[in-house]
Amino acid sequence: MKAIVKVPVCSLLAAPTRESTLEDEVLYGMVVEILEAPAPGWYRIRTHYRYEGIVSGEDLLVDDEAAARWEALPKKVIRNKNFCDVLSEPKVQGWILAALPRGGVVSPVGQPEKGWRKILLVDGRTGFLPESILSDLPTAPVSQDESVLRQALVDSAMLYRGTHYRWGGKSPMGIDCSGLCSMAYLLCGILIYRDAHIREDFPIHEIPIEAIKPGDLLFFPGHVAMYIGSGRYCHSTGKHGDNGFTVNSLIPSDPDYRADLREHITQVGSYF
Repeated sequence: MKAIVKVPVCSLLAAPTRESTLEDEVLYGMVVEILEAPAPGWYRIRTHYRYEGIVSGEDLLVDDEAAARWEALPKKVIRNKNFCDVLSEPKVQGWILAALPRGGVVSPVGQPEKGWRKILLVDGRTGFLPESILSDLPTAPVSQDESVLRQALVDSAMLYRGTHYRWGGKSPMGIDCSGLCSMAYLLCGILIYRDAHIREDFPIHEIPIEAIKPGDLLFFPGHVAMYIGSGRYCHSTGKHGDNGFTVNSLIPSDPDYRADLREHITQVGSYF
């Protein structure tokens, strides 16, 4: 059985209660596979990036046929703003049908007109978004040129500047370290493991630190960051004083050097 996420941000939890630990967030329009129902009104699900957890049935449209129809439609992803309002009319005075986060998925209807794009929502309603907010939903790497793809990964990670730290978070409302790195890759058409370590059945492999280039990943005990070039890396950290997206240096003479991280790198990972 499949289902579609029908809320802006769906909490993927460790147990069937809203008070459970947040493990991940599944975003609007993503299709998930239902594995079982561990309690009334709750489902254990698997995402398309193969992460599992428990969600409230209230957050899903549980319908195999609807999910198949949705999967077959063309898709756009909200990329270029933290959030956007889906409006009832192609003008800013339209009333708000939904407010969706970066990473949310919608289906385009027709062609853009005067900067607006008509879109289809999961529940069958149609609304309007500024075309500039949307990008094609990539199902393969956005470029076959390595340097272009590396820069695209860095650019995607940097979209989350200003986002505070949220354990298990994966949206501009709050994001954790592996949420940041996995979303940067996801927005570039690459599915990597959502947690802070290398898993062999995902497309990140270990490389020597001397070979690191922009877009590669730095792993620490329980933490992951993206290398952005010139000895610097971005990450989302709960460290007091940072509390979210920040950029640090691997170079000891730099003022934002963090010895506690540089001295405890466990692996460097690369898609390339």
